[in-house]
Amino acid sequence: MSVNKVNGRCLFTFLMILFISAISVNAQTKIYIVTDLEGVSGVYKFSQTREKDTPLNIQACEYYMGDLAAVVRGLRDGGATEILINDGHGSQSTIPHLMVPGAKYITGKPRTSSDPRWSLDSTYAGVVMFGFHSMMGTPDGILNHTQNSKSENKYWYNGVESGELAQSGASAGRHNVPPILVTGDEATCREARKFFGDGFIGVPVKAGLGREAAVLYPFEETRKALYEGAKKAIAAIPECKPYKLKLPVRCKMQYLDLDPSLPEPKLITKEWVSPDGSKLYGP
Repeated sequence: MSVNKVNGRCLFTFLMILFISAISVNAQTKIYIVTDLEGVSGVYKFSQTREKDTPLNIQACEYYMGDLAAVVRGLRDGGATEILINDGHGSQSTIPHLMVPGAKYITGKPRTSSDPRWSLDSTYAGVVMFGFHSMMGTPDGILNHTQNSKSENKYWYNGVESGELAQSGASAGRHNVPPILVTGDEATCREARKFFGDGFIGVPVKAGLGREAAVLYPFEETRKALYEGAKKAIAAIPECKPYKLKLPVRCKMQYLDLDPSLPEPKLITKEWVSPDGSKLYGP
């Protein structure tokens, strides 16, 4: 065999290795899920979400794990290769013995480690906002609030009132990661359309009749919808765009000071500027 043929075959083999490696890298579809509790199936009362480890809260966390399992399975069957779940509810919602395989679960507070392996970054193909709720004051939003339901916090960014959906979307947008799936009540999905456009998949699991009044859908139906929606969300990634705030971000926050020594709650307003969009929750 001639030297030229050997060299040609070696070059061909080398190029094929590069090609296969490139396919392997592109095939990695990492998904980051940030969760809340108020927007899962069967949850419609603050008594289910505020106090940790009460019978109602434990039951609500079981609902959460059932919904989350459907989403994990749907994402996996849709083509997700890696899933990281960040328990975002204040009192935490994860029940370890109900975790389904196919994902890693972050839970517990306080979190003193800053290990980058467990943070959202630009290597993720999409972010899922699971079990979310609408912003404070939404008439048909079940358990509507923004960050703190008792002090009735409200936030504005560049003059636009925004809830936890926009806050989470903006945090992901700093890493160029788009929202691909939003789950919650109908008001939550409607609010997500306002901020994120029409590319993502929205799955409503209930409808609101007031802050603590709802039309609930059977779990068998919601979990089927969550599975199918999650599966579709992977295919929808090319249509989804990151949510970005114009920099610098002009921020405004209002909340009630509930100090018991005051004769009545006092409305507090704070304003600040976030040069890079990283400081959205307070000055």
